[in-house]
Amino acid sequence: MQKRFGFFQKGSGINPYIWTVFSILPFYFIFQSSSTAEIIVGLILTILFFISYRLAFISKKWPVYLWTCILIGISITMTIVFHFIYFAFYIAYYNGKIKNRLAFITLYIIHLVATTVAININVVLRDELFLKQLPFIVIIWISVILLPFNLFNKGKQDMLEAKLDVANKRISELVKQEERQRIARDLHDTLGQKLSLIGLKSDLARKLIYKNPEQAKTELKDVQQTARTALNEVRKMVSQMRGIRLKEEIVRVRQILAAAEIEFTIDHDLPLKNGSLFLENILSMCLKEAVTNVVKHSKASSCHIHIEQIGMELCLTIKDNGIGIEEQQDLTKGSGLLGMKERLEFVNGTLEIIADEGTSIVIKVPNVVIKREKGEH
Repeated sequence: MQKRFGFFQKGSGINPYIWTVFSILPFYFIFQSSSTAEIIVGLILTILFFISYRLAFISKKWPVYLWTCILIGISITMTIVFHFIYFAFYIAYYNGKIKNRLAFITLYIIHLVATTVAININVVLRDELFLKQLPFIVIIWISVILLPFNLFNKGKQDMLEAKLDVANKRISELVKQEERQRIARDLHDTLGQKLSLIGLKSDLARKLIYKNPEQAKTELKDVQQTARTALNEVRKMVSQMRGIRLKEEIVRVRQILAAAEIEFTIDHDLPLKNGSLFLENILSMCLKEAVTNVVKHSKASSCHIHIEQIGMELCLTIKDNGIGIEEQQDLTKGSGLLGMKERLEFVNGTLEIIADEGTSIVIKVPNVVIKREKGEH
């Protein structure tokens, strides 16, 4: 489809029209003068103002002060001689774009004082043309006070948002890198040992096939069983990599606890608001580990799960009425709590274990949503 070209940029609103009017206005005021010399001076000052204005935007360090002072001088001259105050709006806009805080404050004060003095001089002189535009002059004066701070703060906010965007992209890359490392560890732990065992047993079976056929058959059966076990574990890993929603994990938890004859109760705020699949996947894995601990170690008769979303924080609580965590042996190494802590630390989450009439595991994570760009999968 062919693009349509407009006189002004799309989405710019009425701003271009305002600037156009302000750019034409000085010539109207200049030609109100009866003296040809004043008209020539006015035209020269106007042209010099726009040239200086352009140079001010592309300048850095000390030239910023120079061009701004020239702009303020021209603005005061045009206000007193031609009763044209609207250049002050240009300068207020430029001051708001200055990034250095010291330069901003210095030039803001100079411009505000100079504009106020120029307005008071014209009020004292009681010039008729100036007094006719008094409502607009008040608006310009208020703009000189408020506009620079508004633009300066907006510039700071845009800068912080840009840094946040870079940080989010960096986090996304780190997440991918961590996921690759996790997959590599899981593959090594899952397949490495079993493939080595298959290789050793296959070599042994080859050597025994003529000397002891029965023993060779036994070894080959072990090879077959090990291969099936490895295949099942790989399928389980692939299923986890696809990402699991909390609702899906809760269904599995219900089945596991029912098989273990443990009473299951739950209250939740599902579906989560603005919840990402990545975050739910981490919570699902933590929930799975915690429930596995309940089944294997707690000797509990009931398990309660509470999922709550408070502002920008998600809270997942798993409570059982078992023997308590203090009586369990080697939990850090054997029950997956270390893995839970590592996953939660990666997303700035916390894990709290409370031993009181059983065990309560409280998991809290910030519900930060990173918006993906179009086309990203």
